[in-house]
Amino acid sequence: MADQKLQVIPIGGLGEFGMNSMALRYGDDIIVIDAGMMFPDSELLGVDIVTPDFAYLEQHAKMVRGLILTHGHEDHIGGVPFLLSTLNIPVYGTEFTLALVERRLDEHEMLDDVKLNKVKAGDRIKLGPFDIEFIRVTHSIVSCVALAVTTPLGVVIHTGDFKVDPTPTDNELFDLHTFAEYGKRGVLLLMSDSTNVDRPGYTESERAVRPRLEELFSRVEKRLVISCFSSSIHRLQQILDLAAEYGRKVAFLGRSMNSVTEIAHSMGLLSIPDSTLLRPQDIMQSPPEKVAVVVSGTQGEPMSALSRVAVDNHKHLYLQPGDTVVLSSRIIPGNEKAIYRMMNHIARRGADLIYGNMKPPVHVSGHASEEELKLILNLVRPRYFVPIHGEYRQLSKHAHLAQHLRFAGLEETFVLETGDTLELDKRGARRGDKITVGRVCIDSGSLDDVVEDMVIRDRRHLSEDGFVLPIIAINKHTGKSEGLPEIVSRGFVTGENNAILNEARNVVRRTLDSSSAEERGDWGVMQEKIRADLKRYLSKQTQRRPLIMPVILEV
Repeated sequence: MADQKLQVIPIGGLGEFGMNSMALRYGDDIIVIDAGMMFPDSELLGVDIVTPDFAYLEQHAKMVRGLILTHGHEDHIGGVPFLLSTLNIPVYGTEFTLALVERRLDEHEMLDDVKLNKVKAGDRIKLGPFDIEFIRVTHSIVSCVALAVTTPLGVVIHTGDFKVDPTPTDNELFDLHTFAEYGKRGVLLLMSDSTNVDRPGYTESERAVRPRLEELFSRVEKRLVISCFSSSIHRLQQILDLAAEYGRKVAFLGRSMNSVTEIAHSMGLLSIPDSTLLRPQDIMQSPPEKVAVVVSGTQGEPMSALSRVAVDNHKHLYLQPGDTVVLSSRIIPGNEKAIYRMMNHIARRGADLIYGNMKPPVHVSGHASEEELKLILNLVRPRYFVPIHGEYRQLSKHAHLAQHLRFAGLEETFVLETGDTLELDKRGARRGDKITVGRVCIDSGSLDDVVEDMVIRDRRHLSEDGFVLPIIAINKHTGKSEGLPEIVSRGFVTGENNAILNEARNVVRRTLDSSSAEERGDWGVMQEKIRADLKRYLSKQTQRRPLIMPVILEV
C-alpha cells in the first residue's frame, strides 16, 4: 500500500454548469460523489436532458464501492438513474435527498433494484479505504452535506454546493466547527464550490427574502402568483407562513411543486398551517385577494406550469389585470430567451411582474460569495486546492483567490476540467493522465433514449439547410428509370424556386443515364452517385447544403 496513489477524477461539472460528478480512486477502490445532469443548450436540438458519460466508471465497475450524494438538486442527482442502470452500487444520502432520488428511480422503474442508504449530518460510513463523514452545510435546498473523506494519504474535503447562512430559516446551522477541526488536524485536499466566486462580499441569508415577500402580501390587492424552484423548501415555508398571517390560501401548481412539497411535508421539513391549502380547481372561484398561488417553471420550460399560465393554457389559473406575478428565482445561464419570452406573455395579460435585483431581494442565491469562500479556505487550510462547480473562468478565479490568501501549508492549486485527473501520493500532487469523458444526450421520446452525436448533427443540419428527397423509380427487369425523378423538398426552397428543383430532376436523370446497368442494379452505389451530383449542383446554385436522401423504388 506504500506506493498507492489517490486519484481525483472529475466525471462532469468542472468547466461547465451542471452534470456534477466526481470520482475518488485509491488503488482498486472508487467512490463517486454526485451524479448530476444539465438541461441542453439551444445547439442540442430535440434533446431533453444531458448527463455525463459514465464510461470510466463502467470500465472499472468492479472497483466502484458506492455513490454518495451531497444534496438533492438535479445538477447533482439527475444522472443517478442513468449511472445505476449500468452499475449496481449502493447509494448514500440524506433522507430528503434520497426521497427526491426515489422519485427519479420510480419514473425509470428502477426503484426495486437499488439499495438506498439514509445518512444524516454527523454520520460516518466506511467504503473500502475511504472513511466518510457527513458535515452539515446550508444551501438553497434542505438537508445538504459536505464530505470529509479520510484516505490512507490524508483527508479530502468536498464542500458540495453551499453558502454560509448565519440565520437559516430551519435553524440548522452551517457546521463551521467541524471544518475548523479538520483544518487543525490537517487536510490534504479541499474541493470547493466556485459558482459565486465572482460576487464580492457575503451571500444574503434566506431570511433576507422575507421583508420583500411580506411587503407583497400586505400590498397586493388581487391574486398573488409566486414562482420559485420546487426544491426551495425554505422559501416555500416563508410563503406559507405569510399566507396564513395575511389571510390568503395557498395553491400549488406544477408536477414537481406538488411532488416535492408532499415529500417535504411528510418528512416534517415543511409545516403547512391549518386551513391554508387551496385546491387548484378552486383558484378561479375564490376571491383574488384571498389567494396565493405557488407555481413551478421559473426557467420558462415549454410545458411547465408557469409557461402554460403565461399563455392562458392552464386549466386551473388564468391571469387577469391587476394580478401580481413574482419570479423568486435566478435566471440560469442559457435560459434567458425562454424566460423573457414567458415574461412578455405575462405582461400582455395585464399582470404586474416582480423580478430581478432589488432591495430587499425577492430571491437570494444558495451559493457562497467571495468572503465565504475565503472563510472556508482559511478554516480548512488545505495542502492542495481544487476549485469545483463552475465554468473555467470561475474555477480560475477561485484558484487565484486561494493563492492570494497565502496561508501556511498551501503548496499548490490545480484548475481541473472534466476529464483531467489529479494524482496524490507520498511525494505530493501532480496532474495525471486524462480520462475519456463526454456527455450523453437523452431524448425521452426516442426509442433508445440516448441521442448520438450524429443525430444531433443531422438535426442541426436539417434546421439550418432543410432536406431534399430525390425519388427514383427503377424497373427491376431493365435497370432503367421509369419517367422523370421526383424531388421533394422541405426547409430548402419554396415553390417560387421551381426552376432549381426542375433542373435538379434533370441532374438526377443525367446521373442515371450516365451510369452502367451494373451500377443501376446496386442501390447503394446509385444513392451515393445521386447524392454527390445533386449536392454539387445545389451547392453551386444556392450556396446551401441541404440533407440529401435519395429514395430508390424498385418497380
